[in-house]
Amino acid sequence: MLPILILPIISTLIGSVPAIPISDQQPLGDQLLHSNGDLYSIDKPSGSSSSRGLTGRFLHITDIHPDSHYKAGRSVDEDDACHRGKGPAGYFGAEGSECDAPLTLINETFRWIEKNLKGDIDFVIWTGDSARHDNDEKIPRTEEEVSALNEIIAGKFIDTFKEGSSNSPSIPIVPTLGNNDFMPHNIFNDGPNRWTKKFVDIWAKFIPEHQRHTFVEGGWFTSEVIPNKLTVISLNTMYFFDSNSAVDGCKAKSQPGFEHMEWLRVQLKLLRSRDMKAILIGHVPPARSGSKRSWDETCWQKYTLWVHQYRDIIVGTAYGHMNIDHFMLQDSHKVNILDASKSSASSAVSGDTSPLVSVQSRQSYLVDLRKDWSKMPSPPAGMSALHELFEDGSTEHAEDADPEVLMANKKRRKFLKKIGGPWAERYSVSLVSPSVVPNYFPSLRVVEYNISGLADATTWAESLEQGTAIALPSSEMIDDDASIEKKKKGKKKKKQPHFKVPKPPSSSTPPGPAYSNQPFTWLGYTQYFANLTKINEHVTNSRELASGSVNPTDTEVNEVRETSRGDDAFVFEVEYDTRNDPVYMMKDLTVRSFFELATRIAKESSKKNDLLADSTNVDGLPASETGAVDDYDDDDFERQMKKKKKKPQNKVWRTFFERAFVGFLDIDDLDDMSE
Repeated sequence: MLPILILPIISTLIGSVPAIPISDQQPLGDQLLHSNGDLYSIDKPSGSSSSRGLTGRFLHITDIHPDSHYKAGRSVDEDDACHRGKGPAGYFGAEGSECDAPLTLINETFRWIEKNLKGDIDFVIWTGDSARHDNDEKIPRTEEEVSALNEIIAGKFIDTFKEGSSNSPSIPIVPTLGNNDFMPHNIFNDGPNRWTKKFVDIWAKFIPEHQRHTFVEGGWFTSEVIPNKLTVISLNTMYFFDSNSAVDGCKAKSQPGFEHMEWLRVQLKLLRSRDMKAILIGHVPPARSGSKRSWDETCWQKYTLWVHQYRDIIVGTAYGHMNIDHFMLQDSHKVNILDASKSSASSAVSGDTSPLVSVQSRQSYLVDLRKDWSKMPSPPAGMSALHELFEDGSTEHAEDADPEVLMANKKRRKFLKKIGGPWAERYSVSLVSPSVVPNYFPSLRVVEYNISGLADATTWAESLEQGTAIALPSSEMIDDDASIEKKKKGKKKKKQPHFKVPKPPSSSTPPGPAYSNQPFTWLGYTQYFANLTKINEHVTNSRELASGSVNPTDTEVNEVRETSRGDDAFVFEVEYDTRNDPVYMMKDLTVRSFFELATRIAKESSKKNDLLADSTNVDGLPASETGAVDDYDDDDFERQMKKKKKKPQNKVWRTFFERAFVGFLDIDDLDDMSE
């Protein structure tokens, strides 16, 4: 067993391995790749660059799960957890297993980030689970170990992003609590508690001074990553988590979930008054599909209502926990808490709340997600003919159209009304990033956002010297929200829920950055992954560690490092980039773009054309007109049809399914599972 006290020392012993420069990998930036491999330049909006450092990118990293007991060459069986026995556990991790991440993987991940991303991102969101799972009965976790592992990861962020002799990060790092970051896992009591008091010190460099009391009270806080412009709100999803038996949802005022939602409402209202925008982050996402319910239903109901009412403020939301790459849509039409006369939402919905662990359970969840998307409103046939005439949903020049076009336009208006107008404001989106821990392949995500007009924005580092504090809301500001106690005159009174209902955006307010491209809108992301199968094989071939020893000495580790130096043993590669992806075809990351993608993923396939390329998006544009690449020829099609007599598959769904597992599953597994 590796003594926990020497973990900080161990973390400094593993040497770095050079990585491919980010510019050579074609990540998000000034240049992207055409489908034929040629470079082309992206025209940045006027004023989109900042001489003082805003790059328009941020890093999302999640579920690191370091394990100091991990040993290469051990068994990957569930009972052994890469701690004992003999087996295929690799030097940098056991991809495709339930083992946690060795320190070698953690160290090389942060070295790659420092070498390739430092200086090219504006802030980091870190969405929890920075301790190993409690999955080895022979080596149970201790509070000291859980705290020490979190301290190590916090130190990694500081060391990676500090400048010079400073012991503080040069950009904001915004963490959130994961369900394995305390003991016992999943169980988090009302605050203040011993864990909020521990983490306020562990995260002292990340939680703004004026937010420390707030964090101790409930484990939540805000961080102005771009002062007076953009705030990241770190949610404590443990109070929403259905598996947390220490709390009971968000309905009763005595529950911390209720208090958390009230705090969130006030923060969003305050940001609206300051003309600021917000990103929401948390660990456990608001999954609600099929039998999967990650959150208590009363919390999901309030959250979905809050996000809808503050859609002018919220830029986007990001989560971790599930270890698979996907997104989910929250439908505001499923919010029924405004009428308490209806059946209780918490009792109306029930299902399997067990965590997603196996490939099979995650497959079932994704299939349920697709089924939900298939029930969303579908665009009427013939919308492609109306795309240019009625792009904004207006009826301008309708008198010049023939009756057939007028009828089609009527159907289009009806469809747009169903989805909340031309911006699909009925829905909101939650992005879930895959993990660093190699359940499949280790992953990182870099998101690009619109910085038009922010050339003169004060950066976070510049604001530190000014000591700018967030103004607290007045009692008048807190209490003037639309209250459910207000009754319409002349109508029969009906029982209403006992909480304040946030006001929606003003009718004159334009769509927020989550819905239309403007400053802070998320434009795209680059998904990176480390192919541990190749990396571990390379290390094994480069140098047999001490003739088969599974516990290399410091000298042997350095020898491996030197052997690997120069041919990049450990790298994160680009898996896909939404800005130039020929399958997803997303022009940005607005809600409407995700609605269109979900519609295409949900489409059933029954003929050759469905396999070759998805036919339409919400506006009815054929894939051939949007730059989609046909990477199947007739021979490919015939071979696939003959193989096991499989029916054609929706190419977009198959790609989404493959990417959910970070490209780890082979083609036969995909064919069998994605049907």
